[in-house]
Amino acid sequence: MSVTSTTFKEAMSRWSSGVTVVTSVLDGTWKGTTASSFTSVSAEPPLVLICLARKLYTREVLAQSGVFAVNILSDEQLEIGKLFAGMYPDIEDRFEGKDCFTAETGSPIIPDSLAWVDCEIVSTYEEGDHTIFVGKVLQSDIQDGQPLLYHHRQWGEFSKKE
Repeated sequence: MSVTSTTFKEAMSRWSSGVTVVTSVLDGTWKGTTASSFTSVSAEPPLVLICLARKLYTREVLAQSGVFAVNILSDEQLEIGKLFAGMYPDIEDRFEGKDCFTAETGSPIIPDSLAWVDCEIVSTYEEGDHTIFVGKVLQSDIQDGQPLLYHHRQWGEFSKKE
């Protein structure tokens, strides 16, 4: 069977992933977007990668600022995931009313995330319609909870709670 954009997207929708909000800062302005293309690359040194569509404004902010944070969302942060995915287009400032803080890079950290990593970009690759950013983790933190997951275009908590 040949691969089309539609069949490729359908196949990839079967891959379950966590949900993150990738944030950055440029000229004092915070920007962020929801992303599921995130993974660890190396433990020594600590490296992660994210993939962002080239058409995204947040991708431009990362490219110019050289920094980003990844906020791994909990199952209680569904609305935050949807907000940063652009599902509420009437909301211009996605950070309004959020009690965000910053770490070393100045990228916003979303409170109550399961974990976050604050990164400096060390490599950038242009592939297809996305940009791959590899970041060196400068700071991170974790807390207990269940992950927000994405599977077959559905958001939710599909993991088994103990």
